[in-house]
Amino acid sequence: MKFGLYGKFVIKEGERHTMVNILLDAAKSMEDLDECEVYHVHISEDEPNSVFVYEVWSNESAHQASLNLESTKTLIKQAMPLITGMERISTLTPMGGKGLAKFD
Repeated sequence: MKFGLYGKFVIKEGERHTMVNILLDAAKSMEDLDECEVYHVHISEDEPNSVFVYEVWSNESAHQASLNLESTKTLIKQAMPLITGMERISTLTPMGGKGLAKFD
């Protein structure tokens, strides 16, 4: 079963651009992982110290395994000093749609 996450990173004031770049590097590192189907980075002008990430994985185990990749660990080390809070807004079961393979 596919696995989706919608999360929010609360960032130190003035560091949003840096965090966006780190997360875009994370997205780029996921390009060769077939298990990662979607990795989108978003901002909202309503929350200038937040960055949002929407992810879709082939399954939850694939997501967990990605956290152990050396590239992921390096990016987490870069991001941690910028983060003042994290929130998993929702865990999702993706069903399909534009940009996402149909649910099996």
